[in-house]
Amino acid sequence: MNVLIWQWGRRGGGPRIAVEIAEAMNELPGVRGLLSLSDRAEMLAAANPPACALAVPTYEGRAGFLGRLAAAPAIVPWLAWRVRRLKPDLAVCAMAGPIDLLMVAALRLIRVPFALVVHDADPHPGDIHRTMVRIQRVIARRAALLVTMSRHVADRLREQGVARAADGRGPGVPVAVIRHPPRHFGPVPPPPFAHGGRLRLLFFGRLLPYKGLDLLGEALARLGPREDLETRIVGSGPEDAAIDALRALPGVTVENRWVPEEEIGALIAWSDALVLPYREASQSGAAAAAVAADRFIVATAVGGLAEQVRDHPRGRLCAPDAADLAAALAALLTARGAPLPQATAHGPGIETWRDFARAILDAMPER
Repeated sequence: MNVLIWQWGRRGGGPRIAVEIAEAMNELPGVRGLLSLSDRAEMLAAANPPACALAVPTYEGRAGFLGRLAAAPAIVPWLAWRVRRLKPDLAVCAMAGPIDLLMVAALRLIRVPFALVVHDADPHPGDIHRTMVRIQRVIARRAALLVTMSRHVADRLREQGVARAADGRGPGVPVAVIRHPPRHFGPVPPPPFAHGGRLRLLFFGRLLPYKGLDLLGEALARLGPREDLETRIVGSGPEDAAIDALRALPGVTVENRWVPEEEIGALIAWSDALVLPYREASQSGAAAAAVAADRFIVATAVGGLAEQVRDHPRGRLCAPDAADLAAALAALLTARGAPLPQATAHGPGIETWRDFARAILDAMPER
């Protein structure tokens, strides 16, 4: 069986997830994973680029996007020809993008069904724009299967009328909830606190309003100056009052920059705990990286984030308010040497990307 996995973003989590799924498909007996990335994907220029069966020319800026749409009558047959030569039995979109309707049309021409991995059902402020969500819904309604990494997202898709009911009846596209696997960025680092110094607290990711940086700033202010705590805020985003407030706190550094993939492993390894003070969430790639590196996680119990963190032995959940977040951080500082709690049941048993890939194939409706 040949499975084409595509994601045409230039950098970030989308292309990485496509690579993870494609490589995992290749580990399954009788399955061949075929990867399609943007010809401008950051990882294709890396020292050890992934094997890419189909590099697709993408675009630069709004004008380039509109140009690709205008050229769709020529691009779709060309794309269908390129894809047909790979002889896929099915396809997987690892994360929807603005021009993925071109691939959807090409797959329809050659009668290849596809699954869509839906990361967010609703737009987050400053992150997923409403236009992209509308495009994603059009793509979703043409898919043979929707895959979500949390029940929260699946439930929202059902409420929107995109996904089929939980009992499998009625209109809509079938949906499979498959837990987000851990995301490894290198070997598992030494355990938390092995450095023997202060608690190293890390916020890593896009610096956007829904990520709750204002909650984190207020929580750290409630804790006051501490000799046993240092905090790093690392990621890219617009400068705002919340970031200014964090910079002003003692023991806090803010690095507003894009983090290349090759730096992520060292960044996670530096930390003892990741803090995810989100006001809303579907799931978190940062949490998946923290699980893989066996870090502590302090997260707000919102959306699908609670599902993702709840079963991690080093996970701590709190309410999405500054007082409860401060209490959770204070408890971590106090109990840093205490024995770890036992892990609870993980539910669907998704521990690796190979499990994730297998679950997608098992959930695909029969043709």
